[in-house]
Amino acid sequence: MDISEKKDLQGTSLKGADLEKADLQGINLEKANLIEANLRGANLKGANLKGVDLFEANLKEANLKESNLVWADLRWVNLEAAHLEKAHLEGANLQGANLKWVNFKEAHLEGANLTQTNLEEADFERANLEGANLTEANLKRTNLKGANLGEVYGLSLDQLSKVKSLYDTKLDKELLVQLKQDYPALFEVPD
Repeated sequence: MDISEKKDLQGTSLKGADLEKADLQGINLEKANLIEANLRGANLKGANLKGVDLFEANLKEANLKESNLVWADLRWVNLEAAHLEKAHLEGANLQGANLKWVNFKEAHLEGANLTQTNLEEADFERANLEGANLTEANLKRTNLKGANLGEVYGLSLDQLSKVKSLYDTKLDKELLVQLKQDYPALFEVPD
């Protein structure tokens, strides 16, 4: 089966499939089983991946711009250097995922589980993370310019002190006051 020619694979089991660099733009993979699949460099722009199971899958450098990953299982997935601009990840479970260098500009991560994730140098400019869980997440040099971090869980002063920018970021008042006092440079207009 040439998967790149299919447009509707809703509920299909592709566990462990090798789909490296596959062109799957706009495909419907809602509730599909892609556990441990290799999707490195795949084009999934605009794909419907609602409720998909991508546990331990490799999506390094994949294009997921404008894709629907609502309620997706992305635990322990490798999304290093992936593109998720304007993607919908509301309620997605990204626990333990490698999200280093991921572009989340204007993405929707409301209520997402980002516990124990590596978000080093990720870009969340103007992303919505309202109600997300960031317990033990690595935020080293993460860009949070203009992001919505209202009602985020598990977010500490120590985590936020290591980010690249908090310019124009929406934060809960207690954290905002303390950060502006201790780390005023984080709120300056970035270069």
